[in-house]
Amino acid sequence: MKFNILFQDQNIAVICKSENLLSVPYPGFRGKTALGLLEENMRKRGTYSSKHRPFAVHRLDRETSGVMMFALNERAQKIIMDSWQTMVTERLYRAVAEVPRAKAAALNALADSGTIDSPLAYNAYNQAYVPKGGAGEKGLKGQNGGKLKTIPARTHYKIIARGKDLAMFELSLDTGRKNQIRAHLASLGFPLAGDKNYRARTNPFGRLALHARTLEYTDPWTKERRRFESPEPPEWLAACNNSAGKAARGGHAYTL
Repeated sequence: MKFNILFQDQNIAVICKSENLLSVPYPGFRGKTALGLLEENMRKRGTYSSKHRPFAVHRLDRETSGVMMFALNERAQKIIMDSWQTMVTERLYRAVAEVPRAKAAALNALADSGTIDSPLAYNAYNQAYVPKGGAGEKGLKGQNGGKLKTIPARTHYKIIARGKDLAMFELSLDTGRKNQIRAHLASLGFPLAGDKNYRARTNPFGRLALHARTLEYTDPWTKERRRFESPEPPEWLAACNNSAGKAARGGHAYTL
């Protein structure tokens, strides 16, 4: 498991974590986490104290790699979380979605860019899904017979490369729901490669193909705009381009 600190001052740390590393621990968990590794680094450098330590302000799924932020004191945590929607100006993800052969025609019909505006529900295992029969439909019933609870979720996507077997997406979120990207793309019939929870059939990279690539924000204290990027593995795009089919870049389709 890899962990890199991209930026750190008195209030904020920006890190890049590898896949299969929890962002923060859950009750009873004793393994390594991104928060724990950041704390360990601060202790080694002598900057850790009860008043200067990491606090979570958002999370990435365990299987997701990429850039994320921590607050470094309780006051900073509150300021960041209260202003998150205006403070963070851009968060971009890259993902490779599996394209079953039966869905190839549907992929080619999918617009080069668009918005998935489908509310999410959560099952007994706290896994998100888009309810069948139209998310948010009146009268939609849950397992207990009551009205199914859904929450709004909106994902913007752009297709970076189209292939017969795999497609690369760039995604940004208006809402940061748990499993949002995974559930939204799976609802279109294109689960992320390696995502067994959403019935992907293949695992070409030995991991979930989702990476938090870009984080841009305006610092609440200095008002400086900061941007951090960590590219996804280069083999992802190569795998999409090497599969027979079409690709789209900059909104223009061409034949591979």
